[in-house]
Amino acid sequence: MTDSHRPSGEYPMYPSYGNGEAAYPPPPAYGPPPQAGTAGAPGAPTRSAPGAPGTWPAPAAAGAGTGPDAGRPERGRRAGRPVALLAAVAIVAAAIGGGSAALVGELSGGGTGTPGAGSAVSGTTVSQRSAGTVAGVAQAVSPAIVEISAVSGSGEATGSGVVITPDGEIVTNNHVISGASRIEVALSTGKTYTADVVGTDAAKDLALIRLQGASGLKTATLGDSSSVEVGDEVVAIGSPEGLTGTVTSGIVSALDRDVTVAKDDDTGGGNQGQGQPGGGDWPFEFGGRQFNGDTGSSTTTYKAIQTDASLNPGNSGGALINMDGEIIGINSAMYSPSSSSTSGSSAAGSVGLGFAIPVDTVKADLDGLRSGDGS
Repeated sequence: MTDSHRPSGEYPMYPSYGNGEAAYPPPPAYGPPPQAGTAGAPGAPTRSAPGAPGTWPAPAAAGAGTGPDAGRPERGRRAGRPVALLAAVAIVAAAIGGGSAALVGELSGGGTGTPGAGSAVSGTTVSQRSAGTVAGVAQAVSPAIVEISAVSGSGEATGSGVVITPDGEIVTNNHVISGASRIEVALSTGKTYTADVVGTDAAKDLALIRLQGASGLKTATLGDSSSVEVGDEVVAIGSPEGLTGTVTSGIVSALDRDVTVAKDDDTGGGNQGQGQPGGGDWPFEFGGRQFNGDTGSSTTTYKAIQTDASLNPGNSGGALINMDGEIIGINSAMYSPSSSSTSGSSAAGSVGLGFAIPVDTVKADLDGLRSGDGS
């Protein structure tokens, strides 16, 4: 007879004798043990193959021999390997999936860790998300910059100021409030207050005013002007021509410029403050030349930070800010080429020549301003 080829995984066909009995025992069944009295049960009579005394041969040891039953237990063990392999793959996939989910959560900000640096914070701190951007600085510092309207017998002048305490202490230029009979301040929210003069220092062109009945105001952070370098990026915020909260940007173009300004508002240039109807811009002297009119006979000179950030009438008293959101100077003078025109209009615009009082000068003068002992 010819050999028959069995499909992979099936049991071999066993030859049989003429009486229908198999020459070899059938494969053992997997399942419950045979019941007593049945073939294969303990104590059941054994059957002998024709011509072979004794009992059926015992199954070969695992992995031994080449008979039909040889290695059958090994087949059972091997059958479990794909399952174990699948389980291992599932565990690895779960670990990778979990790590990926954690990474996506971190990138999307949906993790369960500490809040991101972009969360809302008080003060003038620039969020990490917006650090180094003009938009970030403007968002952080603008609430601490105010518009000042100083009313005097000559009319109304407009300037800016910087809130430094929650109860409404505001630093500005002396020339913004000098000679004023009434001072009104508008916050970035539009809320207005009446302010009183706390102290002035005409020699440094600085003044300190305080809002009546204010509390819980957002304050600016006073930085360190000694660390400022030429080329540093800066942002200026103020109210040029009454346009509250105007933001411009530029760089520090020079340091320690000797700028001379009038001590009082009785200048020969006809100026009674920034934005004064019919008046010019705040006059100053630089390098032996006069700009924006005559500074008058009573003047003072200070070392200024020069910037090309656009400054216009009404920026006086506002903030010059570094990219960390810290105040590095109080804007005080700017050159406007058309201020001497006879049209009666204000300046045509900034030409990138502005000056700010270093914030270190402001900090050194605060105690004197608070005591009213300014020179």
